[in-house]
Amino acid sequence: MGRLIEMQVESVRVHMLSSRHVVILKDVVGDRYLPIWIGQWEASAIAMKLQGLAAERPLTHDLFLAALERLRARVERVVISALAEETYHARLILAVDGEEIELDARPSDCVALAVRADARILVAEEVLDLAALGADPGADERAEAADPGGAVSKGQDVPLETLGEAVVDERLDMFREFVNSLEQDPGSGGSSGGSSGRRPG
Repeated sequence: MGRLIEMQVESVRVHMLSSRHVVILKDVVGDRYLPIWIGQWEASAIAMKLQGLAAERPLTHDLFLAALERLRARVERVVISALAEETYHARLILAVDGEEIELDARPSDCVALAVRADARILVAEEVLDLAALGADPGADERAEAADPGGAVSKGQDVPLETLGEAVVDERLDMFREFVNSLEQDPGSGGSSGGSSGRRPG
């Protein structure tokens, strides 16, 4: 695996036409955004934590994190490591007794755990090269949109809805068109500065 880029959860959104949920990760030092289609329950788990809400009884991710703590294990970081066949792959890195344990996991579960454990979310640069949206002056001018299969595809038209602000650079249209096709998840609470997937589920 090559260079890793730290990301944070920008928001959890809902696609207007399909009602699918998307978590959007943002490069903490740059203008790149990574949209990942996720399942409804994982979206709710992430959004609730971002908004500071807690369920009356522990949700799955809360239970898993509590179990790790009782076993004296800590979520060290999560890594979205690969994009293959339109599916994101992630690794959950645990610290246990001075050693690191690496587990295969879904990005959605990794992000839900990371926001609870205040753990870093890292994305392999090659994944961002393939799937990130942003305002890079050298970016492809064709519109990019999230593919319902779970990754990102080029050239797919997405309905527009105004951002309520002027676009200062035509190159931002690529990201604007994608984001404007999404609606803020009612429980997401908007942008988050917290640290921090693939096909839904």
